[in-house]
Amino acid sequence: MEHGENERLIRESGVAGEIADLVEPVIEDMGYQLVRVIMSGRDGGTLQIMAERPDGTMSIEDCTMVSRNISPLLDVADPVSGRYRLEVSSPGIDRPLVRPGDFQKWAGFEVKIETKELIEGRRRFRGILDGVENREVRLEVDLENSGKPLVLGLAFDMIAQAKLVMTDSLIQHAEAEDA
Repeated sequence: MEHGENERLIRESGVAGEIADLVEPVIEDMGYQLVRVIMSGRDGGTLQIMAERPDGTMSIEDCTMVSRNISPLLDVADPVSGRYRLEVSSPGIDRPLVRPGDFQKWAGFEVKIETKELIEGRRRFRGILDGVENREVRLEVDLENSGKPLVLGLAFDMIAQAKLVMTDSLIQHAEAEDA
């Protein structure tokens, strides 16, 4: 399967997947990109929808506008049984990476990646993102007892989830962008 730079590689399943399928076209028509949908039991049931503008920004006003546009859709479709609280937010500094373009944009920063299947006996990898090449995420890792960093190529289809790690360099980068 060929992935475009802005197509979400990492998709939700179950109720969160149904909600993502329902709200993503509306969010995109508004000029935003869906990042992730999470349904959690906290606070009696919270539906969190992360979205952003194509440039990566998302203001409180943007969150309010997205919420107002998807709330009626969720009320009619009623994908969640019982009561829940809708929370629309930006991805934040330690954001999830869900599109090929995300992995390219954030090259040089530390990430955590979890794979769908075991690779060399592990599912969790942490290292420096080295971009994208041949439909693979390149990750520089320091595996135990290796003595030197190794660059792994993880196929897009193997990635269950990926997230930036909050580090001093990431915080400095975010502060520089806000300035």
